[in-house]
Amino acid sequence: MRKALIVAVAAMFLTTGVAQASTSGLQRDLDAVRDSGAVGVQARVVSPGKESAGSSGTSVLGRNVPVSVDGHFRIGSDTKTFAATVLLQLVAQGRLSLDDSVEKWLPGLVRGNGYDGNLIKVRNLLQHTSGIYDYPHAVELEMATEAGFRKHRFKRMAPEKVVELSVAHPPVFAPGAKWEYSNVNYIIAGMIIEKVTGRSWRAEVRDRIIVPLGLRNTTLPGDFPFLPRPHAEGYTLTGTGAFRSTEVSLGWGGAAAEIVSTTKDLGAFWRALLGGKLLPPAQLAEMKTTVPLGPADAYGLGVIRHVTNCGVVTWFHNGGTPGFITGGAVTEDGRTSVITSLSNDGEIKAQGAAMTRLVDNAICRQG
Repeated sequence: MRKALIVAVAAMFLTTGVAQASTSGLQRDLDAVRDSGAVGVQARVVSPGKESAGSSGTSVLGRNVPVSVDGHFRIGSDTKTFAATVLLQLVAQGRLSLDDSVEKWLPGLVRGNGYDGNLIKVRNLLQHTSGIYDYPHAVELEMATEAGFRKHRFKRMAPEKVVELSVAHPPVFAPGAKWEYSNVNYIIAGMIIEKVTGRSWRAEVRDRIIVPLGLRNTTLPGDFPFLPRPHAEGYTLTGTGAFRSTEVSLGWGGAAAEIVSTTKDLGAFWRALLGGKLLPPAQLAEMKTTVPLGPADAYGLGVIRHVTNCGVVTWFHNGGTPGFITGGAVTEDGRTSVITSLSNDGEIKAQGAAMTRLVDNAICRQG
């Protein structure tokens, strides 16, 4: 989820084994992320014939416990790319169109208080141009405090209720008029997957992506709040300190934020996606059709286009949840990926900048 992060930080290859980062440029960049105030960080870089992984910081605040390079973490809004991929696969199969309205598939769901579901298209959902108010973001803001985290950490809520609480607020803008990140767009997208297929979005992601790619450490936990081991503890940083935020239920965030993965699995997914192994060329081109976010970034259909500091065009979708921030990049040909996980969220401006430098540097070193 983590709306501010998205805006601000904007097993496909044979390898010769995983090289530990040691004193390499990757390790120096990992240490720089740690020195910027991160509790713990891990990263993995995969390119043809080569794979390296490293970590820095600690898994447990106040103790010297190394961060595992195979640790599980919540990928947050990177979940959106999985959901967008499934929807675009359904488009390729002729089972729906990006120009179908929300009203066509979910009659009455987005209606009243200035909303008309006939005017909001599937494309608007995937590209965050729907104008629907983002109720989940209001909850995120509360969870940045320890009291708010404890209030919402085991939240249970049906997707219909999340949408209801969102449309209780007037639209932010008319559909298609501009861009603004809204988690509820992907909660609705998950509901459309279910309506089109007759199966949950989780089942479709599992059977269309996770199983075919052999992503054995990628899970869809629903309301289950615990991470598989190994994992670093997650922490939320505040202006006055930090609190532990490892266990949290994000099933109510659904297709916007739920998935748990590892740097190895997530990199395999992204290389497969950009390498054309999950979508036909026409749908991959649709996914990469963007609206601008800033001088170096643009948003497509569940993907962010980012130009590195050495001019290489990459794609990814950053993610954030209580306790974890996910960053990364994959080259346009799908041959090189960089995946990072920071085991804290909250006050992360400096760490976010350091993590972006790590990603850019790793991509540029491969070139």
